[in-house]
Amino acid sequence: MKKQFLYTGLAVMLTFSAVAQDKNAIKYSQTINKDRGYDHLSILASDEYEGRETGTKGAWMAADYIKKQFKSFGLTGPVKGGKDPYFQNVGFSTKKLDKTILTVNGQAKENLKDFYIMPNAVGEAGFDIKASSVIFAGFGISKDGFDEYAGQDVAGKVVMVFSSGDPTSKPAEAPAQGGRRAPSSVGSLQNKIKYLTEKKAAGVLVINPGVDNLNPQMKAYLSGGSEGLKYDKKKDATPAVAPIPVVTIGTAVANQILSGANTTVDAAKKAITESVKPATVVINTPVTFTASIKETILRAENVLGFLEGSDPKLKNEVLVVTGHYDHIGLVKDPNAVDKVNNGADDDGSGTTGVLLLAEAFAKAKKAGHGPKRSILFMTVCGEEKGLLGSEWYSEYPVFPIANTIANLNIDMIGRGDDARLGDNNFVYIIGSNMLSDDLDNVSKKANTDYVNIVMDEKYNNRTDPNRFYYRSDHYNFAKFGIPVIFYFNGTHKDYHQPGDEVSKIDFPMLAKRSQLVYFTAWELANGANRPVVNKNEDGTPKTK
Repeated sequence: MKKQFLYTGLAVMLTFSAVAQDKNAIKYSQTINKDRGYDHLSILASDEYEGRETGTKGAWMAADYIKKQFKSFGLTGPVKGGKDPYFQNVGFSTKKLDKTILTVNGQAKENLKDFYIMPNAVGEAGFDIKASSVIFAGFGISKDGFDEYAGQDVAGKVVMVFSSGDPTSKPAEAPAQGGRRAPSSVGSLQNKIKYLTEKKAAGVLVINPGVDNLNPQMKAYLSGGSEGLKYDKKKDATPAVAPIPVVTIGTAVANQILSGANTTVDAAKKAITESVKPATVVINTPVTFTASIKETILRAENVLGFLEGSDPKLKNEVLVVTGHYDHIGLVKDPNAVDKVNNGADDDGSGTTGVLLLAEAFAKAKKAGHGPKRSILFMTVCGEEKGLLGSEWYSEYPVFPIANTIANLNIDMIGRGDDARLGDNNFVYIIGSNMLSDDLDNVSKKANTDYVNIVMDEKYNNRTDPNRFYYRSDHYNFAKFGIPVIFYFNGTHKDYHQPGDEVSKIDFPMLAKRSQLVYFTAWELANGANRPVVNKNEDGTPKTK
C-alpha cells in the first residue's frame, strides 16, 4: 500500500509539473551545473585566497574576482557615490591594544604572562588608572547576609576580586538523573563587573589563575583585537558608554598585592569559603594600569551585481540573492601543517551559487526572457565577524527596504552534514514561513515543479538550540520585515577547519541546490504579486 501510494503521488506530481513548468526557466537553468560550479569554487577556495578573511588580501582578491564575473555576465554596478559601482564600501574597523601597562609597587608586569586586558574592555579613549591602594573584596559578592562591600565606598577606587565563585552558594541535592547544580548568578564575573560599574569603581583587578598558562590560541586572540562596524551615523543609535577598566591578573601578581595583607590567593579563598564571612581589606600597595586602543579602518566591501527587471512598473521591486564570500582566514596555530582555512563549503559554495544564478538570469535577459522584477545579486563580507556586511547593507540599502520583496540567502550548500551522511538529495530550508506564507508556498511549488529535492525543515524554528535562523545574513533582512529563505546543508567535521576543501565538495548537489534557489527566484521575480508579509518577527499574525 505504501509503495503504491508513493508511486501514485509521484505520477500525479510529475503530471502537474509538466503543466506548470516554464520552458524558459528550464532552458536557462542549464547554465547552473557542476562544471561551472567547479570553475568558480576552485578559484575562490584555493590556497592563493588565504581563507578570505574580511580585511585581508585574500578577501580583496575574492571581491575582485566576483566583480569581474558580474561584469562579464552583463550585470551593472548599482552603487552610487563611490569609486567602484560594484562595491559597497563597508565601515569595517579593527581595534587593537596599542599600549598595555600594569605596575605593582612600581614593578612593571609582562602582558600575556602576568596579566591581560580584553580589547573590548577598553573604550575609545583608553584608560590610565593610578591608585595608591587596592580594595581586596574577595569574591566580590553583595547580597543579604553576605556583603563584601559593607562599609566600603568603592567609588573612584581600584577593587580586586576573584574571577568566579560565591561562598554562600551551597550544593543542592543532586538531580534524580545526576548532573550538577547551576552556578550562582551572583558569583558570575559579569555580575561582579556590573555591580562595580554601578558603584563607579575606578577599575577592577580580576584574579584568574588561567592567566598563568595561556595557550597560543588565547594569546593570538588577545593580541588580535576586536572587530566591528564603524558608523558615521546609525539608525536608532544610542551613545556608547565607556566600559569600566578591567585587568585580569595571574596568581603571582595577585599574591604580590595580597602580601600587603599577609595572605595569598589560596589562603584568602580558603578562609572566606570555610568561614563564609567577608574578609575585605584595603591594601596599601600602589598599582597603575594603562591601555590605549588603535583603531584601523580596513578595506571591506559587499559586491553587488544588478539585473534590472523588464516590466516598467515591477522593475522597481527588487529580489535580493545573497551569500557571504568571506571566511576565517589563515590558521592561527604556528605549528599547523595546513595553514589555510579554505572555506570551500562555508561559504565558497554559497558564493558560487550566487554567481551561477547571476549568470543564468543574465543569459535569460540577453535572450529577451529577463525577469519582470529586478534582482540584486550580492555577496557580502564580514559574515564571520558577526553578519557585518549584511548589517551594513540593511542600514545603508542601495535599494529601498520597502521595495525589497524577499531575500534568498545561500550559506553552505556544497556538502552534507553528519546527520545525513551519504544523502545527496536534500537541503535545509530555514525561515521560509517565518514572515510570509506566500513565500513558503512559492518555495515549495518551485521545488515540486522543477527540482524535487527533499526540503528538510529540521532547523526552521526560532527556538532551535542551534539558532541557525539568527546566524546568517538573511536575518539582517528579516529583522526589517523582509521575507527570507536560508538554504543550508548543516555543519560537519570540517566546519571552520582547514579540512573544508574543494576536494570534499559534492558539485552535482551544489548545482541542484542552486537550481532550487534559481527556480524560486524565477517565480518570485515573475509572479503577479510580491509575497505578502502576514506574520510579525515573533511569528504572531500580522494585523492590518
